[in-house]
Amino acid sequence: MIESLQIIPTFNLALAFIPVVLVLVILYKWSLNSANAIYAVIRMLVQLLLVGYVLTTIFQAESAWLVMAVMFVMVTAASWIALGTIKEKRAQLFRHAFWSILCGGGVTLLLVTQGVISLEPWFEPQYMIPLAGMIFANSMNSVSLAAERLHAEIQRDVPYLQARTIAFNAAFIPVVNSLFAVGLVALPGMMTGQILSGVSPIIAAHYQIVVMCMIFGSAGLSTAYFLALTKSCFTKGEE
Repeated sequence: MIESLQIIPTFNLALAFIPVVLVLVILYKWSLNSANAIYAVIRMLVQLLLVGYVLTTIFQAESAWLVMAVMFVMVTAASWIALGTIKEKRAQLFRHAFWSILCGGGVTLLLVTQGVISLEPWFEPQYMIPLAGMIFANSMNSVSLAAERLHAEIQRDVPYLQARTIAFNAAFIPVVNSLFAVGLVALPGMMTGQILSGVSPIIAAHYQIVVMCMIFGSAGLSTAYFLALTKSCFTKGEE
């Protein structure tokens, strides 16, 4: 087994953009929105390079307050992005999305980092920030799906309790699919990264089990709490 990930030279990294350029050429030739695709690729490149430098600084600082500030930004951004599907109610539901993602994702994060992994120190940035990112992003996606479906069902005059059930089921479709597919259709990101870095596949599988459990838990808790908090926002006409 190798001891660490192989460093990718700049020239080799540039080779990864060959398929990207080919697709951009196709988009241009077919008179599709190539400008937006180019912008997306450039933005991806800049964002990932910047976050690499930022995380390097945070890891070296080893400050609990800095880690907590980063997670606060994560939750705030996730809450705002989650409501992009119902922009007319975005401001009204923002605080509900914030608390649901913070509580549902936060409980799961604390259990994993302090109980399962037992971080030392408790805020170890190299573990805390990536795990928080996965958990809050997953909670964000589930809340977003639930919010969109709940709003759509209410607009169709479906009773709230029935709309809530439909919304929760819709939010859980990607989560359940990922549980069915893991190990059969694809090796998830964390497991793949650990295997590439030389970790035993068995150990990597154990970590991936933890990740799948925290994805399932954070999605369910955040979505259920969001639906509970927002009941009054969608039932004013019924009660």
